[in-house]
Amino acid sequence: MAIVHKGASIVPTKTEMVTEWMPRQRWYHGKGHVPQLRRVGGFRFEDPEGEVGCETLLLADETVTPAVVYQVPLTYRPSPLEGGEHALLGTMEHSVLGTRWVYDAPHDPVYVGQLMATILGSGVSDEAQASSGSNALATGSSTGHAHGSVSSATVLSGEQSNTSIICRMTAPGGGPAEPVIVKVFRTLQDGENPDVVVQSALTAEGSDRVPMAIGHLSGAWDSPVGGSPMHGHLAFAQEFIPGVEDAWRVALVAAASGADFTERARDLGVVTAEIHGALAHSLGTHEVTPEAREAVVASMRQRYAAAVALVPELDSCSAAVERVVASVRDVHWPPLQRIHGDYHLGQVLDVPERGWVALDFEGEPLRPLTERVRPDLTARDVAGMLRSFDYAAGSVALAEAPVDATAWAAACRAVFLDGYASVAGAPDADAQALIRALELDKALYEVVYEARNRPTWLPIPLGAVERLTTEEGTP
Repeated sequence: MAIVHKGASIVPTKTEMVTEWMPRQRWYHGKGHVPQLRRVGGFRFEDPEGEVGCETLLLADETVTPAVVYQVPLTYRPSPLEGGEHALLGTMEHSVLGTRWVYDAPHDPVYVGQLMATILGSGVSDEAQASSGSNALATGSSTGHAHGSVSSATVLSGEQSNTSIICRMTAPGGGPAEPVIVKVFRTLQDGENPDVVVQSALTAEGSDRVPMAIGHLSGAWDSPVGGSPMHGHLAFAQEFIPGVEDAWRVALVAAASGADFTERARDLGVVTAEIHGALAHSLGTHEVTPEAREAVVASMRQRYAAAVALVPELDSCSAAVERVVASVRDVHWPPLQRIHGDYHLGQVLDVPERGWVALDFEGEPLRPLTERVRPDLTARDVAGMLRSFDYAAGSVALAEAPVDATAWAAACRAVFLDGYASVAGAPDADAQALIRALELDKALYEVVYEARNRPTWLPIPLGAVERLTTEEGTP
């Protein structure tokens, strides 16, 4: 149990220090605002050496409605952490302990070691220090990885919403163990994170088509708006696969050179169907309700309206879009199930001697958690990958490469569907209509994104909208 010095004064306070630091972090949602932070929970890890304080603050930012809950792990040191200048929040004066150097904890080896020890089951955390006094526990859960210890750790740069740490591990016997990557979720939501649930389910099924799930850390905190405490995942550890490229980079090189990619695209279709089959077996399926069908139709119409608002010339194809959207009302739907939810070439690794390995099952990160954990059509993942092949070809065209990759993309799309059908069964006319409608929905989403962020890329999704709304348009 960590020692807490009751009655001690701290200047500046922890919340004051985090308030000044948080707006500069990539994972902070309230850009342009000064956070208004209120503590809703927290917990401590104990340093075996008794030197470093390891505390995780769970803080609600009330500058937005509803309030956003952030996870902010901190370490408090009696002297500077060597090489840790980039992670330093500042110094505080503790009335008992004196000057303390405060760090963003994922960059501190003591925190990382105790985080992994807790996830693997060989470490402990004290009770969460919730502002209302609720007794919530941060608990680790391991899926069977051999217990070991962290020998060194590196934080990945460039992430927008989480903090991922690559941990080089030492086995219990002293030799090296397989590396682990642990993702610390910075924004917390009430409920189970789909990345944890889906990958853990696939690991339990024995699938090697995803990185092996190692374990996770869960916790509870007070609801920012009152009521029952909230519960959710705080961190997730999984197998780290070093030195590999994602499928986007591999496909882009092939498209730019005109190299044949059909065998790899077909394999990707096979892998996708295998993942869907394992998820259906592990997490079950759900019959379609009229409400679910209507929700999809309404969402597609809203997507089209948003695209027309930004690109008015799309108004000319309103009748054709409505025909495609309305078609999903009249066709047979397969049972709904858990899917990837944000499936594209960038979410797949090319692993030598293992093949394609899919990752990041969180779904579209900007969607609410309640939507991301909702069972959906497997055709949504299929449509997402079809759009990704189209984007690879479009990127080549934008780069003014001497190769026209249009035929390359069409061939990849066709064999991807063939590979998927070889496992899941050949799609009938209804299934083809669903794929086409969901691909159009994705293309309209891309129109909105590109119009707002990368106007020079607009021709890629606009070309897809034209193709998918013509009589000869097919998936």
